[in-house]
Order: sequence, then structure tokens, then C-alpha cells
Amino acid sequence: MSYRSYTTTQGKNSSGSRALWRATGMKSNDFKKPIIAVVNSFTEFVPGHIHLRDLGKLVSKKISLHGGVPKEFNTIAIDDGIAMGHSGMLYSLPSREIIADSIEYVINAHCVDSMVCISNCDKITPGMLIACLRLNIPTIFVSGGPMESGRIKIDGKNKRIDLVDAIVNGSKSNFRNKNISKIMEKNACPTCGSCSGMFTANSMNCLTEVLGISFPGNGTLLATHSNRKKLFYSAGKHIVRITKDFYKNKNLAVLPRNLINKKSMYNAMCLDISMGGSTNTILHLLALSKEGNIKFNISDIDYLSKKIPYICKLSPNSKDYYIEDFHRAGGVIGLLGELYRGNLLDLSTKNFLGLTIEDTILKYDIMISDNKYVNDMFKSGPRGKKTIIPFSQSFKWKSLDKNRKKGCIRSIKYAYSSDGGIAILYGNLAKNGCVVKTAGVNLKNLIFSGPAKVYESQEDAVYAILNNKILKGDVIVIRYEGPKGGPGMQEMLYPTSYLKSVGLDKYCALITDGRFSGGTSGLSIGHISPEAASKGIIALVKNNDIININIPDRKIVLKISKKEIDFRKEFQNSRGKKSYTPTLRNRKISSSLKIYSHFATSADKGAYRDITKIL
Repeated sequence: MSYRSYTTTQGKNSSGSRALWRATGMKSNDFKKPIIAVVNSFTEFVPGHIHLRDLGKLVSKKISLHGGVPKEFNTIAIDDGIAMGHSGMLYSLPSREIIADSIEYVINAHCVDSMVCISNCDKITPGMLIACLRLNIPTIFVSGGPMESGRIKIDGKNKRIDLVDAIVNGSKSNFRNKNISKIMEKNACPTCGSCSGMFTANSMNCLTEVLGISFPGNGTLLATHSNRKKLFYSAGKHIVRITKDFYKNKNLAVLPRNLINKKSMYNAMCLDISMGGSTNTILHLLALSKEGNIKFNISDIDYLSKKIPYICKLSPNSKDYYIEDFHRAGGVIGLLGELYRGNLLDLSTKNFLGLTIEDTILKYDIMISDNKYVNDMFKSGPRGKKTIIPFSQSFKWKSLDKNRKKGCIRSIKYAYSSDGGIAILYGNLAKNGCVVKTAGVNLKNLIFSGPAKVYESQEDAVYAILNNKILKGDVIVIRYEGPKGGPGMQEMLYPTSYLKSVGLDKYCALITDGRFSGGTSGLSIGHISPEAASKGIIALVKNNDIININIPDRKIVLKISKKEIDFRKEFQNSRGKKSYTPTLRNRKISSSLKIYSHFATSADKGAYRDITKIL
């Protein structure tokens, strides 16, 4: 048996390495133990990560206790909400690749044997997932956990709110709304943790449970609850077990590339569609498929979107339920249980514990299990007190939400709709596809047609929305915000939130080659591929062109003739080096973003780097 780390800890040629390892605190009897990285993402810039500073130590303590050598290091993290609506958002998606690269660099440079990834928010979890597939060493994920929903009282009524409410009300100008906005601003994000709706962070952390690399409850157990500490202790214990199992017993089943495969990605997408999760998860799953050489693409997602029912509606698609309510209803495993009873899952996939997805459902589904630990975990709820201290409260619901007719999770019989909360559309505007979160679309807008209002930056679109330039029935087109054209594929929570604030969210559509926040609702269509910068038809749209959107038929069409399209293409090509670039936008692009732009693929490929450009 030989650990990967033996390259630096064994043999006379490693004397210098051992001297340096000793300087980090290692003893002679440590050199035959596995070296396990604790990959943290603590930062004081992100509320989802503000509490992670000491959590790596919890994991490290258990790794040491069970016979491993823990070594902690940090990755970067960007808060999409703080970076939103200005040039800072250009850096968010590219940070995913930097996070993956940084982990690869540290792990491979030091010949590390395995790792525990402590993630939480938008690009950190997918960046770490890409790294774990790239490295393919034993890995366990444990996130920092979700935030509690905010609580306010307005006109004598108690309301729960989240970040989206603060953004929407912040843009309203009358005196009453300014006062309400200030109250919301102070209370929308009351605790540490990832924002309290089914936004990108919580969607991705839920998906890690289905991909087989985190514990049941990882995506939904609140950051503030004392029960969450058990997940960190368990991660430290089990990473040593599976590390030894791999290196001593050659158990390949625990490796990420054997856990994250086409079948588990199929199940993960089923979960995402059934709960109307963030459309960003599609971007990240497609990137994972490229990294892991998994034959899973946007056509697979299109197929599933027509097959999987929509049975769980959380904020931002509903103000009745938040992530804490989803947990009370059984969380990820509770939702999988309903899909299981509908014969909609591949039951052969396994997690790092060695349990098949069927085993996991039978053990952890609150509708089946009478296990005391399981019921206790899912009763973990919010205290409703502001804090940035993890594990600081132990509130328990008196009962679990098992109402599958009108509760947070519904049975398939009582589904919100027979097809899911996410759909892929095609047409001349999106030859390679685009994505809409149908869970947030008003039923009357499932078929929509209107004149285009074209903008070549998110900023210009926001100005138009807030200055009465948009009319009912308009289709707002925001282009050159894709992975290559932005560059960086900006997230557009502000335009969609501002449409809501001016009362146009139910009367307009917004389409873009950029992407949307998990907090977005309304008829918002993103990821249009090819993007404008890659000669997509979206680059040819003019003001007042009619755009037809038909979600039931999965169509998005620019209503102009082929002859006119060809004419507009000729005009673009006549611009020479400036062809398929914005005509008026003045945006400073840094060297690092130019590098990302050069290698970035369109959204239908996950905005992943095309390394064939350097091979």
C-alpha cells in the first residue's frame, strides 16, 4: 500500500520535504499516515462564508483523531449579490475556474491524498466540484449551510423576506417604500449562511447530496443550527475511512469520477427540475460533464424537463416557503422520495457512504423512516435571531411537514405542473439552446410575443427599466453579456428585480446571452447560445423586431425572414475586427478577463474553457 503523499514523506530523497513538513507540525509517526487537505473558503466578504474560519478546525480535529494528517488551505470567494449590477459581476463566473485551478495547484504540488471541501456560495461549490473531478482523489463536501429567512412586521402583519425583497423594494421611490426598504435592508439577510431561497448556492449544495459526495441534509440544514456541527465532525471521520479504503483496498468506488457520472447527474438534474432550482446549476453541471468527460449535455436536460414534474416551490418562486421549510419537509431526500415513488430516478447510483440512492431514500426519507436521528435532524429549524455565529441555536419544530398535498414538498399527484420548473428552448434565436426557469413564469406568459428593446449591456437595460423606457408587452434583449462577450457572463438579478419593482414583471419578457441569479423570477430567458460574441443571431436583433416565445413548445423565434438575417450578417461582417462586438458600450476589460474570454465556450457548453485552443 502506498499513499500519494509518500512522494514527499518517504525515502532518503525526501529528507528536505520531511524537514519542511516537520516545520508545519508533523511528527515522525505522521509520515505513514494519509495527508488530507481541508479546503476551506472562509472570507469576510461573503455572509455564506463569514462563519467558516473555524469550521475547518472541526474537520481537522476528527481527521487527526481517526488517523489522518489534516492540512488546511483557503480558496477565494466572491459574493454575487455584492458584485451584482456593476462591473464586479464580470469576475464572478471566471472565479469558478480560478478556484478549481487553485485547488489543483495546492493538491498536486504537495501530493495530497484526499480532501474535504468546505464550500457554500455561488461559484465556490461548482469550482470545488470541477477540482474534485479533475484530481479524482477521495473527496467529501460539507457546506457552510443556508441562512435563515428574514422576518419583519409591516402594517401589523408578520412577513418573511430575503435578499430579493430588499433589492425590489430598494428601487421604489415613494416615501413609504423608502421606509419599508430600509426595514427590509436591515432584516433580509439576518444570519450567516447562503441566502435563504432556492437560489444558486442552495441549489448547488442540494445537488451535492444527489451527486453522492455530501451527507443527507448538507444542502438544507441551517448554518445557525447546532445539528449542523455533526456534518463537519462526520466529514472528518469518513474522509479518513474512505481514503484508507481507496489506498489500502483499491476501492475505486469512492473516487469522484465513479460517484459523479451520467446517472448521478441525471438524478441531480431531476432534483433541480422538480424544485425549480437556479438555472445556473445547468451551467455548472454542463461544465462538470466536460471536466469529467461525461456524456451529459443540454439535450439530456431538455429531455428531463419534459418528464420531471414540478413538485416543490420555494422562494423566489413562492413567498410561502424558504430553505428552512424545505428542510422541515425532508429536504433533498424527501423530494427524491417523491420522485422515487414515481419511478423517475436511476436507483443504481451510490454515494461515498456506499449507499445506493434507493438505500439513502429508505433510510432518510421522513415519509418512510422512523429513525430518531433522521427525524431529529429534519426538525432543526430557525431561531429567528440575527447572528453570524454558526451552530448557535437548537430550535426544533414540534412536527415535520409531511403534507404532500399542499405542503412544501408535494407528491406527484399534486404537482404544480406535470413538467418541471426548468426548460430548454430552441429556435433561430437560440440554435444551441437557452434556459428558462418556468417555475417563476406567470402561466399567462408561457406563450408570449412582443417587440424587442435591445441593449448591449446590463447597465443600459437597468437604466431603461427605471426610467420608463420599457412598456408592457416588450421583450427586453440584453446581449454581449455572454461568457465571451461580457466577458464573464454577468448574472442579472437587478434587471429582473427592477422589472418587478416597476410592476412590469408579469407583462414583459427579458432574454439574454448572459445568465440569471437563482433569485430571478418572471419570464427571464438566459444562456442564449451561440452568444452574440460568437456570431449568434441575438447579435442581429433590432428594436421593434417581433420575438415569439412558446415555452410549452420549447420555442424562441426572431420573426424576420432568412433574407433579412443574411443581410444583417453581411453588415456585421463588413465591420471587420469590430464585427459581433457592442457598438456603443464603453467597458474596461482587464487582462485576466481577456484571457477568460479567449478560452470561454458558450453557455450550452457550461461556459467551460476550451483547452483545444492551446493543444
